[in-house]
Formats: sequence, C-alpha cells, structure tokens
Amino acid sequence: MKIGATYLGNGTCEFTVWAPAVKEVAVKVVSPEERVLPMEKDDSGYWKVKAQDINPETLYFYKLEESTDRPDPASHFQPQDVHGPSSVIDHSNFSWNDTNWSGVPLEEMIIYELHVGTFTTEGTFEAIIPRLKELQEFGVNAIEIMPIAQFPGNRNWGYDGAYPYAVQNSYGGPEGLKKLVDAAHQQGISIILDVVYNHFGPEGNYTNEYGPYFTETYLTPWGCAMNFDDKQSEGVRNYFIENALYWFENYHIDALRLDAIHAIYDLGAKHFLEELSEKVEALSKTAGKKLYLIAESDLNDVRVIRERELGGHGMDAQWSDDFHHVLHGLLTGETIGYYSDYGKCEQLATAYKESFVYSWKYSPYRQRYHGNDASSRPGHQFVICTQNHDQVGNRMLGERLSTLVSFEALKLAAGALLLAPNVPMLFMGEEYGEESPFLYFVSHTDPDLVKAVREGRKKEFAEFHLEGEYKDPESVDTFKESQLKWEKRQEGKHKVLLELYQYLIQLRGTLPALKNLDKQNLEASAVETEKLLFLHRWRNESKIFCIMNFNDKEVTFNAALPNGNWHKILDSSEPKWMGSGSTLPDELMQEQELSIKPQSFALYQQ
Repeated sequence: MKIGATYLGNGTCEFTVWAPAVKEVAVKVVSPEERVLPMEKDDSGYWKVKAQDINPETLYFYKLEESTDRPDPASHFQPQDVHGPSSVIDHSNFSWNDTNWSGVPLEEMIIYELHVGTFTTEGTFEAIIPRLKELQEFGVNAIEIMPIAQFPGNRNWGYDGAYPYAVQNSYGGPEGLKKLVDAAHQQGISIILDVVYNHFGPEGNYTNEYGPYFTETYLTPWGCAMNFDDKQSEGVRNYFIENALYWFENYHIDALRLDAIHAIYDLGAKHFLEELSEKVEALSKTAGKKLYLIAESDLNDVRVIRERELGGHGMDAQWSDDFHHVLHGLLTGETIGYYSDYGKCEQLATAYKESFVYSWKYSPYRQRYHGNDASSRPGHQFVICTQNHDQVGNRMLGERLSTLVSFEALKLAAGALLLAPNVPMLFMGEEYGEESPFLYFVSHTDPDLVKAVREGRKKEFAEFHLEGEYKDPESVDTFKESQLKWEKRQEGKHKVLLELYQYLIQLRGTLPALKNLDKQNLEASAVETEKLLFLHRWRNESKIFCIMNFNDKEVTFNAALPNGNWHKILDSSEPKWMGSGSTLPDELMQEQELSIKPQSFALYQQ
C-alpha cells in the first residue's frame, strides 16, 4: 500500500494515510489556498482521497477528527520544520542521467561514511558534489550518507528523524539529494542511505495519534519498541517496507544501511527483515539491478545475513563491530567499557579468519555468552572499519583515531583494514588523518528535551572517557568543531596518509589475492607476546603475505613463511610513507631472522 501524497500529474494527487483508530480524517490544504478534502476509510484502516487542483509544493496537514492538524507521517518533504505542513512532491520532474547505471557490486565496494552537515562548511547535498571526483580518485566507489530524514532544526546526526520519507530541508530537500545521487553515479559511485526503522525522533513525531506504531511488549533505548509483531502491526510493517522501496524508486539509492536492527523486535513467523528483503529482492528484479540491504547489528548472529530459504533474514551484509573493537584496543590500549573484551592480536587473527571474534564465547563485559559461528559466510557479507560515526562521536570528546595514536599507528590501521577479506568502510576524513573531532550535536526546540539530551549524554559517559570537558550537544560551536578541514588532505603527513590509502585500495583492486573476499583462502596467526600478526591470502597464482607489528617497540623474530619466494611491495616504515626506514629485507627467505619497526606493516607478494 503506497502511503503519503502521491502526485499523479496534471494537478491530481492521491493522499493515503494509515489511521485505523481515528474516526474521521481529512486533508487540510493550507497553501496556496485553504480547503478541506474529506477522506474515506477502507477495511485495513487506510484513509484515501484522490483530489484535483493539487499541484507540486501544495502544503497540507491531515485534520484528525475535525480538531487536530498534524503533518503527514509519510510526508515527502517538510519545508518549514517537523511541526509544520507537509509538501506535495512531484518525483517525475527530475531529469536523471543514470539510465545505464548498474551500481557497484557489494564485494567491490570501498565505502565512505559521511555526515552531510559537517562534510562541508555549507552542509548541503550539492556542496558534496565538487568533492566526488577527489573521493573517486583515491578509491571510494560507495558513499554511505548518515540519516537524512527530517529532524528538528538544522543540526543533528540524523537519528532523531521524525519523518522517514522526508528529506532534511536544511540539506537541500528532495531536489538536492537527487542531484547528489545523479552526480555520484556519473562518477561511478554508489549511494548507501542510512535509514532508521527502530524508533522515531522525540520531537515532531505524531504517529501515535494515527495508529499503534509502538508496542509496550518490548523496550528499546528510546522507549517503547516499534510495533512489528503486535496487534495491527501490518500497517507499521507496510510503512517501513514502503519507505525502503521509496528510496530505491524515487531517489535511485543503491543500498540501505539499516540502523541497529537488534532493536527491531519481531517474534512473528516471518520477521520484518525477512519480509523487507523479499520485497527489495523483487524490486531488484524489476529494476534490473541489484539493490542491497546492509544491517547494523551487535548480535554477532549469522541469521541476519543467512538466506531466507535457510531460515535467515536475507540481509546482504552486516556491520561487524568485533573487527573495530579489536583493532582499536590494539592501537590505543584502551580497556574501558566494551573494549575490555578486546585488544589481542590473536583476536584480530580470528576476525580475519572467522569475522566474529565472539562466536558463542563468554564475554566478560556482557557477562554472558555471545555470538555464533560466521566462518562459513563469505567475507563480503561483513562491513568493517577502523572508525565510524558511533565509535568516534560517542566518545565524550569525539576524538578521532588521529588524535589518539601515532602517525605510524594510523598507517598500520589503514593496512589492517584494507588488507582484510571484507568490505572496508572509511569515516569521512579518515583517509588523510582529519583531526577535527566528531561530536554529538542536536538543535531541538523543546527546552525540556534539550535538558534530557544533555543529562542522558553525561550519563552515558559515566563508563567511558571520563577526562576532559563535556561538549554541549545544543551548542552551535559543537557542530562547527565537527566540520572537516578538507584542505589538509594536500598537506604534509595528511597527504602521505591519503596516498597510502590510495595505494592500498589500488592493490585491493588489482591483486586477485586481495580482490577475492574469500576467507577460505586465508591463514592468519599471531605471536601474542610480541604483538605480531601474520596474514597470508591467496587466489590461484596470486599470493600475499603480510607482517603487522602492533608493538610500540621494534621486534626481532623468526617467521614461519609460506612456501615460495616473497618480494616486498609495501612497507609502512619506509621514508616514502614518512617512516624512519625499514629493517625488513626486500626478499624473504625461510628460517631467516627478521626485524620489524614499531607499529608498522609490510606486504609481500609471491
């Protein structure tokens, strides 16, 4: 069931809203001239009216039981704010130039996560377009955009969106997003959109006045859970499934990243995610190109990505936090919070071989057993990173890795990420060692809500990162501090790091041993006492061997080399990469004593 205002052309628009418990609903047009259009209710609780003399940009509310004016829960645009009228949008009037675009295959993606508001000083979709060429040139072929559903004000991470169908007005609205997607496709870049199906933002959300969008059966960090399996849940399921299809159809989005699916509760025989993947797969066949669903999940549960025919949810891929947590612990030495479960080289070797470090193993932090075995799942089903918006922004000071570790460690992190048999994701600015923080910021208009956010954030930091001055989320300065200093990418060490990322991405695309994300053709081992890791990958005649040193001291060792002659093609300690000079030979021989510089890695090819 299509919902919202569907513009049919020639001044005709069909309005559909799900409001099963409301006794009377009408469309109240407020601009260009006021009028009220009574709606009729069907047996499933949907109210409809097909109206004439309704043109694009017409502003309207739904009038509930002759007394309350509310925005459309499926509004395509909120030109004023989250409390104002909704706008009719004609999606057919945009001239697309991507007819032959087929998208980037998941297994080839180099993902770049960005926040529209802080990626540029302008903070708009169109301001991103001039930077697409630079992103493409260093190797990015997929951009993941943090949520853009309409939120209060003009400063927010996006997870407080109250209108999942409405493109944020301060970013440039529907037209701006379409221009960005179209331009990205011209550069060979796929667009992944981050969507939130586990909660609505706290301000501007009026859905409970329309119907049972929530259930008290389950609780989430945001309160009552979305109603995916309780009474009258079919309207809620339809609302979000149609939302996913809406982005693919109207905005030519290539993939959706589903936020925190562990907070989507559904004990029904067909899980919401399973139904969603069914519908998206059907649309993929109709569209003639593969459309992807990527889940964020902290469950370490392969059911998320297992095929529906085998009892899974059918997601194409999922984020794997274990890789980040292990690597972060190794590089920083941090052991607070969930990092207490991580930080060993042997765990990183496990992450390379199996993806999940915790595969029904006891987690001291969780105080329970966690995860299941993912070793048989292909590497491209796991998106990994060294930084992302959560892991940076949920620190009290929003510090990026570049301000926590040495330049040598940053290079080592790049190697550990891009030599892995998984889909890598970079967080905006990571590629050149951006040093501006990424802080948590909001621009709510409700003073009580602002107070609650401030207190809530402080409470979260009770367990993490206690030192330093807390940054006020409501402050404009907090937002501005988080904006990138893009010009740094051409300066000194920043330029060198960028070139290292570029070279590693080139190797991923040209060496079959790295290009093939097959965990079966892989060996990884560690010497825990010395903090050394050895990674061996192969594909037919293409073979690589990598030595990584996570120790802050130079380490001398005897490596058990794979058979063959090994020639060095990259060493992060070389002067070319602003290192102090390599101690490793250009050619490796069996039974040879080797020495590797602190926090460095070297890559050999057979």
